[in-house]
Amino acid sequence: MTAKLYDLELSGNCYKVRLLAALLGVPLEIVPVDLAAGAHKKPPLIDLNPFGEIPLLVDGDLVVRDSQAILVYIARKWGGERWLPTDPAGLARVAEWLMVAENEIAGGPSDARRHDRFGYDLDVAAARKKARRILGLMQIRLVQQPWLALDRATIADIACMPYVALGHEGGVPLDDYPAVRAWVDRVKALPGFIGMPGL
Repeated sequence: MTAKLYDLELSGNCYKVRLLAALLGVPLEIVPVDLAAGAHKKPPLIDLNPFGEIPLLVDGDLVVRDSQAILVYIARKWGGERWLPTDPAGLARVAEWLMVAENEIAGGPSDARRHDRFGYDLDVAAARKKARRILGLMQIRLVQQPWLALDRATIADIACMPYVALGHEGGVPLDDYPAVRAWVDRVKALPGFIGMPGL
């Protein structure tokens, strides 16, 4: 049975799930969700996920919400040690960057894009300030090594890349962060890579 992904094409969080599945050759049944009509806040979606958010993955009887959690599930089920190691140190390194995706990147480049591209009422100056801070930290990290967590691409890179690469849609271009730009290009060069609008 093919897993089902409730999806929005322009969502970076939905895209990261589609991207990992593509890199692993995992087929997904994509179910577009009409966010503008509030479909994510109505049955059947609200019954599957009381948080009223997407992406949402349904694999048989299992329902997994939150893009980072879905990445963990897909990586462990289909990706093995390559994408999410089980050794304590490797797992911790990946988890650090999953938290960055959920916090600094979500509150920085993602929020700036939500303001500029989709008209959300939020403090865009604060979002851009947060974006510059995390991009600076990523620049330092990616000067030292080619991937965020380990010596290879992991779900840490998949979790962090979309909203960083889409930063230009929120007034946060990557011009001043050459190592970050090079890392985005490395992700794009992975076998099986798929894109999304704006990327």
